[in-house]
Amino acid sequence: MARMIFLNLPVRDLAAATAFYVALGGEVNPQFSDEQTTSIMLSDAIVVMLLTHERYGQFTQRPIGDARQWSQALIALNVDTRDAVDATLARTTQAGGKADPNPAQDHGFMVSRSVEDPDGNVWEIVWMDPAAMGPQG
Repeated sequence: MARMIFLNLPVRDLAAATAFYVALGGEVNPQFSDEQTTSIMLSDAIVVMLLTHERYGQFTQRPIGDARQWSQALIALNVDTRDAVDATLARTTQAGGKADPNPAQDHGFMVSRSVEDPDGNVWEIVWMDPAAMGPQG
């Protein structure tokens, strides 16, 4: 069985968070979605589970942190082209995201910009030149 990553995120407004993650390039998986949860497939191996605070609280006894105040994780998602970095930022900001909460980076072979989701989680959108990564094998 192939490995998958499930990123479980507490959200204040499920509809707003769902719109953001669809704009990020995800697809809603209705099989694992309900009135308290939206399952977003970013790829065959990456799933973002958006959980209302009530639902998220069923999995932990710790208080839910405020991602708008504290950095809790650095999450990066690659895109296929340099232009797709800006296009992804444009789509996600139109869907309620906040562009560039962290400085943009351009190293020539790698470009990244960040976008904050409606709950303050920051996603770095990254393009890297495959030729600059050297031989794969």
